[in-house]
Amino acid sequence: MKALIPTVASCVALAVAGCGGDDSSSGSTESTGATTAKSTAAAKKTKPGKVFVSPGPPPKKLVVDDLEKGSGAVAKTGDQVTVQYVGLDYKNGKEFDTSWGREPFVFELGGGLVIAGWDKGVEGMRVGGRRQLTVPPDLAYGAAGSPPTIAPNSTLVFVIDLLAVE
Repeated sequence: MKALIPTVASCVALAVAGCGGDDSSSGSTESTGATTAKSTAAAKKTKPGKVFVSPGPPPKKLVVDDLEKGSGAVAKTGDQVTVQYVGLDYKNGKEFDTSWGREPFVFELGGGLVIAGWDKGVEGMRVGGRRQLTVPPDLAYGAAGSPPTIAPNSTLVFVIDLLAVE
């Protein structure tokens, strides 16, 4: 756990440092493919601030809340998707992981490369959208957890920004 704190602190510091700078990219509307779409979508988003975690007992089923709908391509099983995310423990609201401050995360949707809650919860999102997933243990890390950061039978909350679909 002590080793995780400097990592999270570094990610937060990088995310904050990345919020400044000039806005020279706003003058160009020319698209050069998926790379430009990723960087344009990423430039419009910032790491979520306070993430809402419902009071009371955790849900038994996946809860999907669109915080922003998005207007781009729809993510479907088999697509390669690029996302930014932040993950929190439902029980205590503490952040355990984030992609903010490093490269966006890329994975094949429905390929079993991520927890089942992500495969189910990201499907149907549109590029430019922001979605909050509340993932019960059976669609996350289950009874094993993911020590030392995720306890056994933990419900997890993720806020995911969909940057690109290929």
